[in-house]
Amino acid sequence: MSARVTLAGIAGAHGIGGEVRLKLFAESLASLERHKVFEAGGRTLTLTRLRPDKIGAVAKFAEVADRTAAEGLRGIPLTVPRDTLPALDEGEFYVSDLIGLAAVDTAGAPLGEIVAVENFGAGDILEIAKPDGKTFMVPFTPAAVPDVGEAVTIDPAYVD
Repeated sequence: MSARVTLAGIAGAHGIGGEVRLKLFAESLASLERHKVFEAGGRTLTLTRLRPDKIGAVAKFAEVADRTAAEGLRGIPLTVPRDTLPALDEGEFYVSDLIGLAAVDTAGAPLGEIVAVENFGAGDILEIAKPDGKTFMVPFTPAAVPDVGEAVTIDPAYVD
């Protein structure tokens, strides 16, 4: 089974007809439109309508008939199989591909493993678990993360 990639999260209901507001994690609305079926918390949802909104998008799914059903989906991620995403060019990657990669410093010394990629509104942040289980976070910027390949290279100035 292919790994799953989250393209959006359901932020809540929109109106009374079963539409939901989406927070997009994909590059654009077009990234969502190419997929018609999503896994959502153990359910399959079939996209019937999608339009832009100030926070991301508003969507209608065939299986969601009213506001009550839409409210029940709040906080649920919409995922697709990783192998259904477009192929990438050399040097490109999906953020989800970072999870599980080793983190090393610029000299190649091991720092830990990437366990999450967060975004609290100011940009992506890598969460790295050290071998002792403690974690630290690094901004996902060229200064802090000069290289991403088979491992993620972290500038030592950003390591606590």
